[in-house]
Amino acid sequence: MIYWHSFADFIAMGGYAGYVWGSFGVTALIMLIEPILVSRNRKSTIARLRRQLRAETRNTAE
Repeated sequence: MIYWHSFADFIAMGGYAGYVWGSFGVTALIMLIEPILVSRNRKSTIARLRRQLRAETRNTAE
């Protein structure tokens, strides 16, 4: 188990702070952005499928 002598030592992560905190930051950013992108893509996909269904319905009625 790793023990730090102070909070500054914890933040420094034994000299690997850039890698450790950068990895946490990128992961947090992705976890925040992903649901937004999924929701946006879902809405556009549903709209596209509705347009496609209307077009197909119009073509079969003619």
